[in-house]
Amino acid sequence: MTQVPFAIPSPSQGVWHLGPFPLRAYAIAILLGIVIATVMTQRRWKARGGDPETVLDIAYWAIPFGIVGGRIYHVVSSPDAYFGPHGDPWKAFAIWEGGLGIWGAVALGAVGAWIGCRRQGVRLAVFADALAPGLLVAQGVGRLGNWFNQELFGGPTTLPWGLRIDDLHLPAGYDPGTLFHPTFLYELLWNLAAAALLIYLDRRLELGHGRLFWLYVVLYTSGRLWIEMLRIDPAETVLGLRLNVWTSIVVGLAALVAFVVVGRQHPGRDTTVLLTPPTTQDDEADTPDRAR
Repeated sequence: MTQVPFAIPSPSQGVWHLGPFPLRAYAIAILLGIVIATVMTQRRWKARGGDPETVLDIAYWAIPFGIVGGRIYHVVSSPDAYFGPHGDPWKAFAIWEGGLGIWGAVALGAVGAWIGCRRQGVRLAVFADALAPGLLVAQGVGRLGNWFNQELFGGPTTLPWGLRIDDLHLPAGYDPGTLFHPTFLYELLWNLAAAALLIYLDRRLELGHGRLFWLYVVLYTSGRLWIEMLRIDPAETVLGLRLNVWTSIVVGLAALVAFVVVGRQHPGRDTTVLLTPPTTQDDEADTPDRAR
């Protein structure tokens, strides 16, 4: 085995047991990302004039929808493991073993967020702008679960930060000691940098009306495009490219168009987080009588 000073080791295990209950690193990473995103969104939502507790009420809808959507996309985009010749359809429900597609998570999570926003009487676009940086951080932290599972890594590399994979998880055709691109780390660093850039641009340009969220999509898909092309895990292909590569291109371009169009129609930031802003009469009704 070639000795590389800075090679990244893979964790020795991804599951710990407390009696009969397994603690899975993948699940812990996802939950940690959700907590971080929620706290960040609460602070940003408050800065925009909203009640931080509203974020929790919306999360009760968005998170379950997002998890279901992410699992559906993963199963549809990687069907052989579940419906192929040697697949097991019941494993499509084994979400604790890993496998969430961000595209499905964001799409169906947006439906849950829309429901939550409607029930709370707030604007989805404003909530999406408040959520965007935290969502990137959550996605980056969630990738640590792939590291513990020793999955979704890139092709062989001679770079000093290559990732070591245990023989049990080594893809067929590769010799023990081969180093692989640590795509989990690439995406983690990309997402953290993109989140910092979003926060900076939001403060500098005061983006609103969903533009920060569309910019999040542009930045994320730009990174996912080149990272996805490094990966060697089995995936559906279309015209010689992985399905997620095409999804990154299409979704990224659509988000860029939306960012430009919304900017022309609604420059500046939203003036209220509410679906129905209070009227002058409402303000007067809530104000105690004063001597005139």
